[in-house]
Amino acid sequence: MNTTPDGLREVRFLTVAEVAAVMRVSKMTVYRMVHSGELPAVRVGRSFRVPEKAVQDYLKSAFFEAG
Repeated sequence: MNTTPDGLREVRFLTVAEVAAVMRVSKMTVYRMVHSGELPAVRVGRSFRVPEKAVQDYLKSAFFEAG
């Protein structure tokens, strides 16, 4: 019997280091974003996991065209 909610089966979580690599920022920047609520995350033990979709959504909303 599987008790996982349907919506969580497809969610892929990234570590802080993976998010930092994707965004090309430091891990400390990612931690600041998580603690400020700018980037949603789930706490697993003593570490954080960030939903991949949250990173994609953040980058889409932060994107702008210069000129």
